[in-house]
Amino acid sequence: MGAVLLIDFGSTYTKVTAVDVENERLLGTAAAYTTIQTDINDGLANALALLEQTTGPLAFSARYACSSAAGGLRMAVSGLVPELTAEAAKQASLGAGAKIAKIYSYDLTEDDAEEIDQLQPDIFLLVGGTDGGNTATILNNAKMLATCKRDFPVVIAGNRSAARQCQRYLEGRETYLCENVMPRFGQLNIEPAQSQIRALFLRRIIQAKGLSKATELISGILMPTPSAMMRAMQLLAEGCEGESGIGDLMALDVGGATTDVYSIAEGMPQDATTVYKGLPEPYIKRTVEGDIGMRYSIHGIVEAAGLSRVAQLAGLEPAQFQQMTDHLASHTDEIPQSEDWERLDFALASMACETAARRHAGTTEEAYTMAGKVFVQTGKDLRQVRQLVVTGGSLIHTKRTGEIAAHAFFSPADPMSLRPIKARVLVDRRYILAAMGLLAEHHPQAALRIMKKELIPDGYSK
Repeated sequence: MGAVLLIDFGSTYTKVTAVDVENERLLGTAAAYTTIQTDINDGLANALALLEQTTGPLAFSARYACSSAAGGLRMAVSGLVPELTAEAAKQASLGAGAKIAKIYSYDLTEDDAEEIDQLQPDIFLLVGGTDGGNTATILNNAKMLATCKRDFPVVIAGNRSAARQCQRYLEGRETYLCENVMPRFGQLNIEPAQSQIRALFLRRIIQAKGLSKATELISGILMPTPSAMMRAMQLLAEGCEGESGIGDLMALDVGGATTDVYSIAEGMPQDATTVYKGLPEPYIKRTVEGDIGMRYSIHGIVEAAGLSRVAQLAGLEPAQFQQMTDHLASHTDEIPQSEDWERLDFALASMACETAARRHAGTTEEAYTMAGKVFVQTGKDLRQVRQLVVTGGSLIHTKRTGEIAAHAFFSPADPMSLRPIKARVLVDRRYILAAMGLLAEHHPQAALRIMKKELIPDGYSK
């Protein structure tokens, strides 16, 4: 067969990857600015022209694409209790590749309805109550959503006793009924809602974002970019028929606006002295830190880590550091051109990794019972994970990748955080992970073998 073209329509860059599936090798990669304001095909054509400079003319037997262009898949969700159904809705949304604009708990108000209009979500996920349990909240929330002026589809995945009534309250709006994300107390059932969200992305969001202009050139836009990343990480960890995976892993994707973290691991308590609290964490987990990014969300990094700490790590005076970060926040396309700017990016990327990994991983705390002292675990225990995959410009275009990534690991200064203690760092130097997630839908073995060849070890970090 001919070469396969894999396209990632990003908010800033359109990235293209050419693959020889038969010989399981990468032919080339290229990127150009995403031209969503005019015609998205222009950016794609520019990227393909750059690719051809490396590979020469290629005849593609198939073209597949994913997208996070124009802000990606924006969702808002509402549930009953923050720690239960609202959390289940959050996990369903993130697992489908969405970026969550807002999570609501308990009863929506008129002010909330106005805020939802301002948020302009692509999809709203309405949940609440176990099957046969509370119906008042989800019914109230359906009524309030019906008053919203913006047109957005609603996925209803709450108490089955109220689902049809919710749909009637939302008559005139596009609605979809799914199985309850938490049918019984403490039991998650998020895959049906995830599948519906992904299907909506394909049927509706592609057209809304203007990506339908590109459909004549490709075999199909398969999924949101974060879903492609999750697919790649699952394949890399678990393997497929004919090729073994590398085992449990954690992955960090540090971008200009957000930092995504993935973990493929069970993460349950490791010994009898630890008890688990809260909803069980998904084996394949994604979190998105919308306030942590190297350019658009640069001030979020500083707020999370503290100005003095980041400035000290960069070797800069606080006043100079503040001036430089303010400059980058308004000049988001700049890349480091001097030693001072390189040190600044090093410090920012290090703190982005630390903050995002700490928020993703679970925690423990001491508690005392009649039987003595025990540890209470919330979230995933990732201390025994031995592989960390990193991607994003600030991590792949530097010689200090290992030093930056080390900030994602366990620290004695934060002993209750269940981050990996020690892991091998694998670097996505050629930005292929989303592309391999696309390829995995049709050629998983080739995708896995290419990842194993292309992910460059950066040693063990501690």
